[in-house]
Amino acid sequence: MTLLTIVWDVPKGIEIGSYEIRFYSLMFAIAYILGYQIMKKIFLDEHIKQEHLDSLFMYSMISMIIGARLGHVFFYDWDYYSQHPSEILKIWHGGLASHGAAIAMILTFIYFSKKIIKQPPLWLLDRMSLTVALAGVFIRLGNLMNSEIIGKATDLPWAFVFKNAYIADPMTPRHPSQIYESFGYLVTFAVLYFLFWKTDKKKFLGYIFGVFLVMLWSVRFLVEFVKENQEAFEEGMALNMGQLLSIPLILIGIYLIYSSKNRVYNYGKKVK
Repeated sequence: MTLLTIVWDVPKGIEIGSYEIRFYSLMFAIAYILGYQIMKKIFLDEHIKQEHLDSLFMYSMISMIIGARLGHVFFYDWDYYSQHPSEILKIWHGGLASHGAAIAMILTFIYFSKKIIKQPPLWLLDRMSLTVALAGVFIRLGNLMNSEIIGKATDLPWAFVFKNAYIADPMTPRHPSQIYESFGYLVTFAVLYFLFWKTDKKKFLGYIFGVFLVMLWSVRFLVEFVKENQEAFEEGMALNMGQLLSIPLILIGIYLIYSSKNRVYNYGKKVK
Protein backbone atom coordinates (compact mmCIF):
# COMPACT_ATOMS: atom_id res chain seq x y z
CA MET A 1 0.00 0.00 0.00
CA THR A 2 1.23 3.50 -0.78
CA LEU A 3 2.15 6.00 1.92
CA LEU A 4 -0.19 8.55 0.37
CA THR A 5 -3.02 7.40 -1.86
CA ILE A 6 -5.07 10.03 -3.65
CA VAL A 7 -8.66 8.88 -3.96
CA TRP A 8 -10.01 10.29 -7.21
CA ASP A 9 -13.77 10.38 -6.81
CA VAL A 10 -14.78 13.58 -8.58
CA PRO A 11 -17.98 13.92 -10.61
CA LYS A 12 -17.60 13.86 -14.39
CA GLY A 13 -19.50 17.11 -14.83
CA ILE A 14 -21.45 19.97 -13.34
CA GLU A 15 -25.20 19.62 -13.13
CA ILE A 16 -27.18 22.74 -13.95
CA GLY A 17 -30.86 21.95 -13.56
CA SER A 18 -31.62 19.01 -15.81
CA TYR A 19 -28.41 19.51 -17.81
CA GLU A 20 -24.88 18.36 -17.17
CA ILE A 21 -21.77 20.07 -18.45
CA ARG A 22 -19.08 17.41 -18.70
CA PHE A 23 -15.61 18.46 -17.59
CA TYR A 24 -14.15 16.75 -20.67
CA SER A 25 -16.22 19.01 -22.92
CA LEU A 26 -15.21 22.01 -20.82
CA MET A 27 -11.52 21.15 -21.18
CA PHE A 28 -12.02 20.77 -24.92
CA ALA A 29 -13.68 24.19 -25.11
CA ILE A 30 -10.85 25.84 -23.16
CA ALA A 31 -8.29 24.28 -25.51
CA TYR A 32 -10.25 25.54 -28.53
CA ILE A 33 -10.53 29.09 -27.20
CA LEU A 34 -6.86 29.36 -26.23
CA GLY A 35 -5.72 27.82 -29.49
CA TYR A 36 -7.90 30.22 -31.45
CA GLN A 37 -6.39 33.21 -29.63
CA ILE A 38 -2.84 32.00 -30.31
CA MET A 39 -3.51 31.59 -34.02
CA LYS A 40 -5.32 34.93 -34.16
CA LYS A 41 -2.19 36.67 -32.87
CA ILE A 42 -0.03 34.77 -35.37
CA PHE A 43 -2.34 35.63 -38.28
CA LEU A 44 -2.31 39.30 -37.28
CA ASP A 45 1.47 39.41 -36.95
CA GLU A 46 2.00 37.70 -40.30
CA HIS A 47 -0.76 39.52 -42.19
CA ILE A 48 -2.96 36.51 -42.93
CA LYS A 49 -6.63 37.29 -43.52
CA GLN A 50 -8.60 36.83 -40.31
CA GLU A 51 -11.60 35.33 -42.11
CA HIS A 52 -9.47 32.27 -42.80
CA LEU A 53 -9.15 31.61 -39.07
CA ASP A 54 -12.73 30.46 -38.48
CA SER A 55 -12.51 28.12 -41.45
CA LEU A 56 -9.19 26.74 -40.23
CA PHE A 57 -10.58 25.81 -36.82
CA MET A 58 -13.75 24.35 -38.32
CA TYR A 59 -11.62 22.18 -40.62
CA SER A 60 -9.43 21.25 -37.64
CA MET A 61 -12.36 20.22 -35.47
CA ILE A 62 -14.02 18.09 -38.14
CA SER A 63 -10.81 16.38 -39.23
CA MET A 64 -9.78 15.68 -35.63
CA ILE A 65 -13.06 13.94 -34.78
CA ILE A 66 -13.21 11.94 -38.02
CA GLY A 67 -9.53 11.02 -37.86
CA ALA A 68 -9.66 10.03 -34.19
CA ARG A 69 -12.64 7.79 -34.82
CA LEU A 70 -11.18 6.13 -37.91
CA GLY A 71 -7.85 5.74 -36.11
CA HIS A 72 -9.56 3.75 -33.38
CA VAL A 73 -11.50 1.71 -35.93
CA PHE A 74 -8.51 0.75 -38.09
CA PHE A 75 -5.64 0.74 -35.58
CA TYR A 76 -7.32 -0.78 -32.53
CA ASP A 77 -10.54 -2.63 -33.30
CA TRP A 78 -10.88 -3.45 -37.00
CA ASP A 79 -11.92 -7.02 -36.31
CA TYR A 80 -15.06 -5.75 -34.59
CA TYR A 81 -15.93 -2.83 -36.85
CA SER A 82 -15.38 -4.81 -40.04
CA GLN A 83 -18.27 -6.99 -38.86
CA HIS A 84 -20.35 -4.08 -37.49
CA PRO A 85 -19.78 -1.16 -39.89
CA SER A 86 -22.86 0.72 -38.66
CA GLU A 87 -21.11 1.13 -35.28
CA ILE A 88 -18.36 3.26 -36.84
CA LEU A 89 -20.60 6.33 -36.83
CA LYS A 90 -21.61 5.89 -33.18
CA ILE A 91 -18.87 8.00 -31.65
CA TRP A 92 -20.89 8.42 -28.46
CA HIS A 93 -20.20 4.74 -27.71
CA GLY A 94 -16.53 5.67 -27.23
CA GLY A 95 -13.39 4.91 -29.17
CA LEU A 96 -11.05 7.69 -30.35
CA ALA A 97 -7.36 7.43 -31.21
CA SER A 98 -5.01 10.41 -31.10
CA HIS A 99 -2.76 9.01 -33.83
CA GLY A 100 -5.69 8.93 -36.22
CA ALA A 101 -6.54 12.51 -35.27
CA ALA A 102 -2.92 13.56 -35.91
CA ILE A 103 -2.81 12.03 -39.38
CA ALA A 104 -6.16 13.54 -40.40
CA MET A 105 -5.26 17.00 -39.09
CA ILE A 106 -1.88 17.00 -40.84
CA LEU A 107 -3.56 16.15 -44.15
CA THR A 108 -6.19 18.83 -43.52
CA PHE A 109 -3.56 21.48 -42.76
CA ILE A 110 -1.68 20.59 -45.93
CA TYR A 111 -4.85 21.04 -47.97
CA PHE A 112 -5.83 24.26 -46.17
CA SER A 113 -2.41 25.87 -46.56
CA LYS A 114 -2.21 25.09 -50.28
CA LYS A 115 -5.77 25.84 -51.33
CA ILE A 116 -6.90 28.59 -48.97
CA ILE A 117 -4.14 30.65 -47.36
CA LYS A 118 -1.60 30.00 -50.15
CA GLN A 119 1.30 29.25 -47.84
CA PRO A 120 3.67 26.25 -47.77
CA PRO A 121 2.17 23.37 -45.74
CA LEU A 122 5.06 23.41 -43.28
CA TRP A 123 4.35 27.10 -42.57
CA LEU A 124 0.94 26.20 -41.20
CA LEU A 125 2.09 22.97 -39.52
CA ASP A 126 4.77 24.89 -37.64
CA ARG A 127 2.22 27.32 -36.28
CA MET A 128 -0.61 24.91 -35.56
CA SER A 129 1.83 22.78 -33.57
CA LEU A 130 1.52 25.25 -30.70
CA THR A 131 -2.26 24.94 -30.54
CA VAL A 132 -2.27 21.15 -30.88
CA ALA A 133 0.27 20.70 -28.08
CA LEU A 134 -1.80 22.96 -25.85
CA ALA A 135 -4.97 21.06 -26.75
CA GLY A 136 -3.27 17.84 -25.65
CA VAL A 137 -2.75 19.33 -22.18
CA PHE A 138 -6.47 19.93 -21.67
CA ILE A 139 -7.68 16.75 -23.38
CA ARG A 140 -5.65 14.62 -21.00
CA LEU A 141 -6.99 16.64 -18.06
CA GLY A 142 -10.43 15.83 -19.43
CA ASN A 143 -9.48 12.15 -19.42
CA LEU A 144 -8.45 12.56 -15.79
CA MET A 145 -11.86 13.99 -14.92
CA ASN A 146 -13.48 11.02 -16.68
CA SER A 147 -11.23 8.53 -14.83
CA GLU A 148 -10.17 7.02 -18.15
CA ILE A 149 -6.84 6.15 -19.81
CA ILE A 150 -5.57 5.18 -16.39
CA GLY A 151 -2.14 3.98 -15.37
CA LYS A 152 -0.89 0.62 -14.18
CA ALA A 153 -0.87 -0.40 -10.53
CA THR A 154 1.89 1.18 -8.45
CA ASP A 155 2.94 1.74 -4.85
CA LEU A 156 4.38 5.20 -5.49
CA PRO A 157 3.29 7.80 -2.93
CA TRP A 158 1.38 9.88 -5.48
CA ALA A 159 -0.70 6.96 -6.78
CA PHE A 160 -4.37 7.57 -7.58
CA VAL A 161 -7.34 5.36 -6.77
CA PHE A 162 -9.78 5.87 -9.64
CA LYS A 163 -13.03 4.93 -7.92
CA ASN A 164 -15.14 5.76 -10.97
CA ALA A 165 -13.04 3.92 -13.54
CA TYR A 166 -14.67 1.13 -15.53
CA ILE A 167 -12.24 -1.56 -14.41
CA ALA A 168 -12.46 -4.73 -12.33
CA ASP A 169 -10.32 -3.38 -9.45
CA PRO A 170 -11.04 0.37 -9.07
CA MET A 171 -9.56 0.49 -5.55
CA THR A 172 -6.05 -0.43 -6.72
CA PRO A 173 -3.63 2.55 -6.55
CA ARG A 174 -2.40 3.46 -10.02
CA HIS A 175 -0.14 5.82 -11.92
CA PRO A 176 -1.96 9.06 -12.78
CA SER A 177 -0.86 8.65 -16.38
CA GLN A 178 -3.18 11.42 -17.57
CA ILE A 179 -1.27 13.90 -15.41
CA TYR A 180 2.10 12.62 -16.64
CA GLU A 181 1.02 13.03 -20.24
CA SER A 182 -0.65 16.40 -19.69
CA PHE A 183 2.48 17.75 -18.01
CA GLY A 184 4.66 16.43 -20.83
CA TYR A 185 2.47 18.20 -23.38
CA LEU A 186 2.63 21.40 -21.33
CA VAL A 187 6.42 21.29 -21.45
CA THR A 188 6.19 20.63 -25.20
CA PHE A 189 3.94 23.68 -25.64
CA ALA A 190 6.29 25.84 -23.57
CA VAL A 191 9.28 24.83 -25.71
CA LEU A 192 7.38 25.44 -28.96
CA TYR A 193 6.12 28.80 -27.71
CA PHE A 194 9.67 29.85 -26.81
CA LEU A 195 11.06 28.72 -30.17
CA PHE A 196 8.35 30.54 -32.09
CA TRP A 197 8.30 33.87 -30.26
CA LYS A 198 11.83 34.16 -28.84
CA THR A 199 14.05 32.70 -31.58
CA ASP A 200 14.28 32.81 -35.38
CA LYS A 201 13.39 29.12 -35.77
CA LYS A 202 10.02 29.92 -37.35
CA LYS A 203 11.93 31.02 -40.48
CA PHE A 204 13.14 27.46 -40.96
CA LEU A 205 10.13 25.64 -42.36
CA GLY A 206 9.45 22.40 -40.55
CA TYR A 207 11.74 23.00 -37.59
CA ILE A 208 9.04 23.79 -35.04
CA PHE A 209 6.75 21.10 -36.41
CA GLY A 210 9.65 18.65 -36.19
CA VAL A 211 10.29 19.55 -32.54
CA PHE A 212 6.57 19.13 -31.91
CA LEU A 213 6.54 15.62 -33.43
CA VAL A 214 9.64 14.52 -31.52
CA MET A 215 8.59 15.89 -28.14
CA LEU A 216 4.87 15.15 -28.14
CA TRP A 217 5.11 11.60 -29.44
CA SER A 218 8.13 10.85 -27.24
CA VAL A 219 5.98 11.83 -24.26
CA ARG A 220 3.25 9.51 -25.52
CA PHE A 221 5.77 6.69 -26.13
CA LEU A 222 7.23 6.93 -22.61
CA VAL A 223 3.95 7.30 -20.73
CA GLU A 224 2.61 4.17 -22.44
CA PHE A 225 5.00 2.11 -20.30
CA VAL A 226 3.00 3.01 -17.18
CA LYS A 227 -0.43 3.12 -18.81
CA GLU A 228 -2.95 0.29 -19.01
CA ASN A 229 -3.32 -1.08 -22.53
CA GLN A 230 -6.36 0.18 -24.38
CA GLU A 231 -7.20 -3.11 -26.10
CA ALA A 232 -6.85 -6.78 -25.17
CA PHE A 233 -4.70 -7.63 -28.20
CA GLU A 234 -1.92 -5.42 -26.81
CA GLU A 235 -1.31 -7.74 -23.88
CA GLY A 236 2.03 -9.47 -24.24
CA MET A 237 3.35 -7.02 -26.85
CA ALA A 238 6.80 -5.57 -26.17
CA LEU A 239 5.53 -2.23 -27.45
CA ASN A 240 1.83 -1.48 -27.60
CA MET A 241 -0.03 0.03 -30.55
CA GLY A 242 0.30 3.58 -29.24
CA GLN A 243 4.08 3.22 -29.08
CA LEU A 244 4.38 1.56 -32.48
CA LEU A 245 2.38 4.36 -34.08
CA SER A 246 4.47 7.01 -32.31
CA ILE A 247 7.83 5.80 -33.64
CA PRO A 248 7.38 6.86 -37.31
CA LEU A 249 6.10 10.29 -36.21
CA ILE A 250 9.19 10.79 -34.04
CA LEU A 251 11.45 9.79 -36.94
CA ILE A 252 9.67 12.20 -39.29
CA GLY A 253 10.19 14.93 -36.70
CA ILE A 254 13.92 14.23 -36.51
CA TYR A 255 14.16 14.44 -40.30
CA LEU A 256 12.26 17.75 -40.41
CA ILE A 257 14.50 19.30 -37.76
CA TYR A 258 17.66 18.18 -39.55
CA SER A 259 16.51 19.27 -43.03
CA SER A 260 14.89 22.58 -42.00
CA LYS A 261 18.10 24.50 -42.63
CA ASN A 262 17.39 24.06 -46.34
CA ARG A 263 13.91 25.63 -46.09
CA VAL A 264 14.24 29.27 -45.05
CA TYR A 265 11.26 31.62 -45.20
CA ASN A 266 11.13 35.25 -44.18
CA TYR A 267 7.75 36.97 -43.83
CA GLY A 268 6.13 34.56 -46.27
CA LYS A 269 8.85 34.86 -48.95
CA LYS A 270 11.33 32.14 -49.63
CA VAL A 271 14.85 33.52 -49.37
CA LYS A 272 16.90 30.37 -49.77
